[in-house]
Amino acid sequence: MFNKILIANRGEIACRIIRTAKRMGISTVAVYSEADRDALHVEMADEAVAIGPPPAALSYLSIDKIVAACRQTGAEAIHPGYGFLSERAAFAQALADVGVAFIGPNVRAIDAMGDKIESKKFAAAAKVSTVPGHLGVIESARRAAEIADEIGYPVMIKASAGGGGKGMRIAATRAEIAEGFARAKSEAKSSFGDDRVFIEKFIVNPRHVEIQVLGDKHGHVIHLGERECSIQRRNQKVIEEAPSPLLDEETRTKMGEQAVALARAVGYDSAGTVEFVAGQDKGFYFLEMNTRLQVEHPVTELVTGLDLVEEMIRVAAGQRLRFTQADVKLEGWAVESRVYAEDPTRGFLPSTGRLVKYRPPEEGTKDGVTVRNDTGVLEGGEISMHYDPMIAKLVTHAPTREAAIEAQTQALDAFVIDGIRHNIPFLAALMTNPRWRAGELSTGFIAEEYPFGFSAKAPEGSLERRLVAIAAHVDDVLNRRKRSISGQMREATSFRFERKRAVMLGQSRADLELSPIEGGLEATLADGRQLRILCAWRPGEILWRGTIDGEHVTAQVRPILNGFALVHRGVAADARVYTGREADLAALMKDRSGLADTKTLLCPMPGLVKAIAVKPGQEVKSGEILCVVEAMKMENTLIADRDLVVKSILVKEGDSLAVDAVMMEFA
Repeated sequence: MFNKILIANRGEIACRIIRTAKRMGISTVAVYSEADRDALHVEMADEAVAIGPPPAALSYLSIDKIVAACRQTGAEAIHPGYGFLSERAAFAQALADVGVAFIGPNVRAIDAMGDKIESKKFAAAAKVSTVPGHLGVIESARRAAEIADEIGYPVMIKASAGGGGKGMRIAATRAEIAEGFARAKSEAKSSFGDDRVFIEKFIVNPRHVEIQVLGDKHGHVIHLGERECSIQRRNQKVIEEAPSPLLDEETRTKMGEQAVALARAVGYDSAGTVEFVAGQDKGFYFLEMNTRLQVEHPVTELVTGLDLVEEMIRVAAGQRLRFTQADVKLEGWAVESRVYAEDPTRGFLPSTGRLVKYRPPEEGTKDGVTVRNDTGVLEGGEISMHYDPMIAKLVTHAPTREAAIEAQTQALDAFVIDGIRHNIPFLAALMTNPRWRAGELSTGFIAEEYPFGFSAKAPEGSLERRLVAIAAHVDDVLNRRKRSISGQMREATSFRFERKRAVMLGQSRADLELSPIEGGLEATLADGRQLRILCAWRPGEILWRGTIDGEHVTAQVRPILNGFALVHRGVAADARVYTGREADLAALMKDRSGLADTKTLLCPMPGLVKAIAVKPGQEVKSGEILCVVEAMKMENTLIADRDLVVKSILVKEGDSLAVDAVMMEFA
C-alpha cells in the first residue's frame, strides 16, 4: 500500500479523497492555486504545494507542475478526482514515465473510453448499441449544420473531451447550430484544453441512467448497480439517486452486463461509469464512458456500503477486488442534491463572494436514516469565480425512496448558507414536486416543470398554516423576552397576554387566537382549525426546529424590518405578526417598488467578458447576441430582449466584472 498520495484536484472531491486516505493511514499532499491558498483541502492535507495562478490552465491543468509537486514531496501515487486531468491519458502516461502510480484506469482504457468520439467507435465495434450520430471531429459550423440536417433535429453538440455539462449544446433547429457550435468549442477549449466536438441525435424525453463499474489489474470487473441522473439543467446533473425508479431487475441485469462487457473489452482496472440514455420504455443506448470517479458516487456508496475511493486506491496498489458480483447487494435508497453557488431566481446565474454563514445539517445515522454532506468549504471562505460553483453534495439514505426524499427535504431545510445566493430553495421545492416524488423523470424535467424559471412560490395550504404557526410562535417568544426585561415601569404598563393575532405572510393574512401551553402554544385559526406548536426556539437562532400537530418541522428564521423572513420546503415568506387593528392599518400601506432601468445592460453575474458582439451605434433586433460572459467555466450568452440601439459599450473583452456592473448603454 502507498505511504503518501497527492490529490491533483481541489474543492469537495479533494477533501473527500483526503478523508479516505487518512482513514487508511496514508499521508496526503494537496496542490493549490493562488485563489485556493486558504481552501479547506489545503488545510486538511498533511502537505500542500502551490502550483500557480487561479486560471486552471496555469495550475490544476498543468501536468508539469503537478508532476513536479509529486517529485518534490515524494508522493508515490496521484488521485486525480474528477474533472481537470482525471481523463487525460497524457497525464497518466506522464506519471508512468516517472514511476508514479495513477489512481485511475490504465492509459489504454483512458484512450479507448475517455475520448467521447473514440469510445463510441469502440462501442459500435463491440456491438454495443449507440445513439445515432456523427462520430468524426467536426471542423466548422457549416459542416455541423449539414450533419445535423442528415441526422435530424434536435441534435446534441458535444465536446469530445467533455464532462460536467461543459461544452454541450442542444440545437433544435438549423438556426441554432452556429451559436451552439461556437459555444461548445469555446467552452471545451477553456475547460479541457481540447476544442473538438461531435454531434449525435438528441433522444426526446430521455432518462439518464449510468452503471458504476469497478475493475482490478487481475482481470476482474464487476458493476455496483445504477444511478439515475435525469434531473439536469444545461446538461449538468442537479439531483442523483440510486437505484433508478425506472429499472426493474431484468433491465438492471442487462444494463449491468453490457457495462461490464464493455469495461472488460478495454481491460478496465479502476472505478468508472458507463452512461446510458434510456427511454421511458426501458430501452437503452450506450452514451459514453467516464474513466474516472463520478461526482455522484456517494449514492452508490450508500446503497452498497462500499468506499469507492478506497477501492480505487487498493486497485492502483495492485490489490485484487475483495468481492465478486454475487457479493454486491443494493440496500435501501439514496438521494443526492448538488448545492451550487448560483441564483435560481435569476436564471441560475453564478454567485460569488464570502460564505458569511455556512452551517450544513448534522451528519450521521439515526433511526435508519443517514445524512452525509461532502463539501470543500468552510464558514468565512470565499466562493471564487474561477472554478465550478459547487458548494456541497448533500446525500441522504433510507430504507425506501420516499423516506430518502423526505430525509433530503428536511436536511435541505436545515442547510444554512448566507453571504451568497444558492440553489437550496430550488432543491427544496423540487423535493416536494409530485412528478419527482412519483419518479416520472426525464432529462427535460427542470425545463418542463419550471418553463419560466424558478421563483419561490407563495405559501398555500398546509405549508401556509405551518408558516403561520412558526411566525406566531417566534413572535410570542420575542414578546415574552421583551416582557421579562428588568427595570420596566410595571405599575404603568399592562403586561396581559394578548390572545388574538393577525399573521401577515406577504399580502396574505391569517387571524388566530393563541393560548400558551407547556413548551409552546396552541393556536386556533379563524376557520376553527387548531394547531399545537411545540418548540424550544430562542431569539437569534436561524433554525426553528419543533413539531406542529406532532409533525417534525424545520424552518429558517432571519430578522427583517418589523418582522422576520421564513424559509421552509422551498417556500419563502416575510412574516409580520400584528394585533387585528395593526393588520388593518398595514393593509392600507402601499407597496412601493422601483422602476426597472431599461437603458443599460448590467452584468448578471461576476465574470469575465469573453466576447462583445455589437458596436456603438449598432441597431440590434430582439434575440440577437450582445456579448458573452464567462463565469465558473460556463459561457453565458446575453441577448437583447427587445429591439434597441447601442449607445455606448463600457467594457472590453477580458475585463473582470462584478455583478450588476454596467456593460452597455442603449439609446
